[in-house]
Order: sequence, then structure tokens, then C-alpha cells
Amino acid sequence: MLVRALIVTATALVAISFTSAAQAQVVDFSKYPDFSGQWKRPDGVGIQWDQSKPLGKQQAPLTPEYQARYEANLADQALGGQGDDKTGQCIPHGMPRVMTVVYPMEIIIMPKTTYILTDYPVPRRIFTDGRDWPREEVEPTFNGLSIGKWVDPDSSGRFSTLEVETRGFKGPRTYEASGIRLHDDGETVIKERIYLDKSKKDVLIDEITTIDHALTRPWTVTKRYVRETSPNIMWHFNDCAENNQHVFIGNDSYFVTADGFLMPVKKGQKPPDLRYFEQTQK
Repeated sequence: MLVRALIVTATALVAISFTSAAQAQVVDFSKYPDFSGQWKRPDGVGIQWDQSKPLGKQQAPLTPEYQARYEANLADQALGGQGDDKTGQCIPHGMPRVMTVVYPMEIIIMPKTTYILTDYPVPRRIFTDGRDWPREEVEPTFNGLSIGKWVDPDSSGRFSTLEVETRGFKGPRTYEASGIRLHDDGETVIKERIYLDKSKKDVLIDEITTIDHALTRPWTVTKRYVRETSPNIMWHFNDCAENNQHVFIGNDSYFVTADGFLMPVKKGQKPPDLRYFEQTQK
């Protein structure tokens, strides 16, 4: 009888455990907005930071120091160099540049985390589990640590807007390929409001404000993305290192030709230091 009683008790505990687990997994996704699908830059919009201004003509509110650095970077690019745009070295875009969406974006909403994925290697995680900022210093990353919350500004009973703050960065990071650089101190704070256009449910809006010591004031831009509605959505993985012909030696960049030889990228550029090689050619 004792054995039978133990079996009955164990069975009941297992049943309760499974019931509790099933109840815990029930999530009411209807209270969240529909961010599903594939999001792209609108037709005619390139990879510039502020979509309303051309690449390289952003009129960023830079401090005199960083304006001078930007102009030196442009001069280097004009000669064939990379300037401050280090993505040729396969350094991740990081925040906020990742939200330019060079490659299509997917947003996956879960109760505790919202994931932003692109065909570029580094995903974004926005934690919405109610956590506070860590008291200890977080390990700096290119994307930073993003903490967000869902809000219902219209009191409709459903969430419509994701508010996000991101901190904890390392660099170098730039806003766009023209080389507008964020401050080296990594103390950037980025605030976002992400929501669907009320009049166009296939348009997603991201209001992005960057607070950075390289700026004279907070810089706010509004980015728009359009939803791909085709039933045959395609995703492609892009590995920066694959077929990358850029070579960086010391502080100089070079290029590998199709026939496998190192070539300069600037007029009059000297070859790299070959002191550790036996030099058989003059």
C-alpha cells in the first residue's frame, strides 16, 4: 500500500508540474504589435544615416575636434583609403549604424526579449523583462546593452511602441560609410522609439536619438522601413570575411588583386615593411 501511495503521489506531482509548465508557457501575443515579416529600406533610400539627407552630407552636429577628424577621414577616403570607416576590416557596424539595415531585418518579439536579426552576423537583443541597469560596469560591445519596455501611449489596451535605451559600447563605430565617427570614450547613450505607422501598417518607424560626446547636442533621426509582403521571402547570410580583398597592415590598407598580388590603394603608397621576410627581389 505504501508503494502504491508513493506512486500515486509521484504521478500527481508530475501532473501538477506539467500543468504549471503549460500554464507558464501561455503568452498572449495579441497584446503586442505585428512586427513580423522582412523589413527593408524604402526604395531610393541608400545606406546614409539620416534618410532625408545624402550620404556624406549629413550635417552632423559634431564638436570642432570630431569635425576636424571627419574632414581628415574624408581626405583619406578621397585618396583611396578607408578613413574612419573600418568595416572593411570586418568590424561590426554596431549601434546605431546597424539600424540603417544594410541587409533586410527581422524582428522577433518574445515577452522578455525582442530580437533584431539581419543577414549581417551580429544580432541585437533588447531585454524587456523589467531589469534595471547593472550596478557594475558591463562589458563593452559594438551593439551595446539594450533595455526596453513596451508602452501603450494611446491607452488602447495593446502595446504599440517599443522604447529602448542602449549603453555600454566599444569602438570604433561610425554612423555611415562616409566615416562620421562616434566618440572614442564609448559613453554613447542611444534612445529609440520603434512603432508601426498608424496610416501604413507595412511601414515601421524608428526614432533614434544619439547622445554622444562627439556631438554638440543630441542628434535625432527618423528611419523608416517597409515590410516585404511577398510569400517567398528570401534571407541570405553575408560573411564579411568571405572574398574580402582588403588587407590591413599596421595603419595602412592595401588591396589584393584578382591574380593574388598586393596593390596600393593610394597614389604613391609605399609597400608594407617586409623586415621579417627574406628579400630576394630588388
